[in-house]
Amino acid sequence: MKICIYGSGAIGGYLGVRLHQAGADVSLIARGSHLEAMRANGVKLIVGDEEQVVHPRCTDDPAELGPQDYVIVGLKAHSVPGVVDAMQPLLGPDTAVVTAVNGIPYWYFHKHGGPFEGRTLETVDPGARQWNGLGPERAIGCIVYPATEVVAPGVIQHVYGDKFPLGEPDGSTSDRVRALSEVMEAGGLKAPIRDRVRDEIWLKLWGNLCFNPISALTHATLDVICGDPETRAVAKAMMLEAKEIGDRLGVHFRVDVERRINGAAAVGAHKTSMLQDLERGRPMEIDALLSVVQEMGRMVGAPTPTIDVVLALVRQRGEMAGLYHRPAPATPAEEPAPAVAAAQ
Repeated sequence: MKICIYGSGAIGGYLGVRLHQAGADVSLIARGSHLEAMRANGVKLIVGDEEQVVHPRCTDDPAELGPQDYVIVGLKAHSVPGVVDAMQPLLGPDTAVVTAVNGIPYWYFHKHGGPFEGRTLETVDPGARQWNGLGPERAIGCIVYPATEVVAPGVIQHVYGDKFPLGEPDGSTSDRVRALSEVMEAGGLKAPIRDRVRDEIWLKLWGNLCFNPISALTHATLDVICGDPETRAVAKAMMLEAKEIGDRLGVHFRVDVERRINGAAAVGAHKTSMLQDLERGRPMEIDALLSVVQEMGRMVGAPTPTIDVVLALVRQRGEMAGLYHRPAPATPAEEPAPAVAAAQ
């Protein structure tokens, strides 16, 4: 089984190590000092007191690798449209693209059913570059729950978690998703197959869309955001607005808002990824976590007043830090009319 990890930073490198240990033919796409260290010394994974080193193929040139069985996208969501052309040598007729990215993926309305079947989302897939260049039919959903960190070039520290739920857009248990789940499990990961993968996407997004921007604006950790009555109320209002959108799209939320907030509080004094990016001067992942929820709210006619305010503030925060460029507003010609299909 040939697997390419496109974007082999903290999560991508962790996946690469585990899949290599499972016996897959793994290639890692990376760049800079991280790539040079992995080429020279292998990829080191630190789990507790244990260090593991593997030596997969590492490159910055996808053309060296040829078509793969799976391409796992481990980049931040805002970086993916810019590498669609570079990914083309990896794509054979049967290659699956596994979207291990935060937020709503480009393929969300593929095989969705209902009035938005086939709709693209401008905030996460401007100009439908991923939809047209990667193809929604290749997509397998993947939700990332572990926390990992690149602590030095070529060195990845595992913090917690090992769960990567998978799912086909149409809810089927296909041969390709089953084979991927099996090899991930063989590498010591949990990779359950979900027949309603969008529910899993929303469950994680539900927290990310509020805790990430609130933390970037306040520099507070999760325990503080959830423990302070005022910021907790802001988070809850955002989540309830998002739930209305999800409800109108047929999403099932298996936990309620209070339980979801309490679960985040239990993580403790943890800095969200958006706050970490702000502090480290890295581009902020605003559109896939927040702008797209606003866009989907407009699509289904659900008001998002709290989300709108927080989005305006965190966009400006990102722009002032030079870490975010807001998407250009879509013109009517860029908004395809939704196809009519059976409800999901």
